[in-house]
Amino acid sequence: MSNPYLELISLTLPEGLPDFFELTSVSKEEGVLCLYLEEKNIIPMEHRASGIHSKGFHAEIRVTDFPLRGKKVLLCIKKRRWENITTGEIIQRDWSLLSQGTRITKDFALFLKGALG
Repeated sequence: MSNPYLELISLTLPEGLPDFFELTSVSKEEGVLCLYLEEKNIIPMEHRASGIHSKGFHAEIRVTDFPLRGKKVLLCIKKRRWENITTGEIIQRDWSLLSQGTRITKDFALFLKGALG
């Protein structure tokens, strides 16, 4: 992330989120601060042995986060999906598994799993 403003605003994100999501842009729409995030192209550990490749993103979802300086904050999240080259199966990261081996909190992982499916 080369933009110092994006780096600064990324410090306000929930713990662990910048490890797996890149803050791509920030906008202010009618008094609402929108933080746009895309899941990084990091193949899930449990699928690294299989031949998978990025297949784009699921539809964006918007999640309300804590207000910042009296402004409503929306996290506009795009979760990545991968495709198994051999089977054609679409794979996505299992956020409950992720919380066991990383800095992301269990509650945040369950939140992401519930919000993103």
